[in-house]
Amino acid sequence: MSTLPKSLLWVRIDTAGVEHTLLDDRRGLYARGTAQAATPVPYTCRYELRTDDTWGSVQLDVTVEGAGWLRMVRLERAAGWRVTTSEQGDLDAALAEVGLPAAGLPGIDDPTRLGDAMDVDLGSSPLTNTLPVRRLGLQDAEPGTTRQLDVVWVLVPSLTVVPASQSYTTLEGGNVRYASEGFSADLQLDADGYVIKYPGLAERTQR
Repeated sequence: MSTLPKSLLWVRIDTAGVEHTLLDDRRGLYARGTAQAATPVPYTCRYELRTDDTWGSVQLDVTVEGAGWLRMVRLERAAGWRVTTSEQGDLDAALAEVGLPAAGLPGIDDPTRLGDAMDVDLGSSPLTNTLPVRRLGLQDAEPGTTRQLDVVWVLVPSLTVVPASQSYTTLEGGNVRYASEGFSADLQLDADGYVIKYPGLAERTQR
């Protein structure tokens, strides 16, 4: 396994948790990361992400593990999306122990529902907000520029995969407003488009 030249670390502010990503962004993006969080049940999430030279997502592998359960999903984009999954143990039982509803199955029943989406969005990961920012050149756009896009949203810890509609609006100072399904957040970005502060979710430990 090769070493990677950049390292980013976010601390969750909505729950006890952290995300550490190692990456190479010299030609598109290749990233390996680990995220841990205490809710809805304690879990460790490991992922590997690849894009093409234009920052369109090509492959995402995710493994999430907690006490008595483990789930995996692989997403691959070529002529459409391919989604493969596996699971061990019982996440639904772990959720029931803390009074939460069942998570359902990982993956998606019909990958054609993902359509022509170019970006993946890994739940609670600030890293994946960078993908459309870089792919669409939003930091160089005029403030007020809004782009609507369809994404492949991977819920964590269930690893359920769903199509989602999102928008990104360029703000002053190279920052962006992210919005989806009635939720919005003004993301503070660094010069390379990586999240420094995601209100209500996470903050980078180094700038």
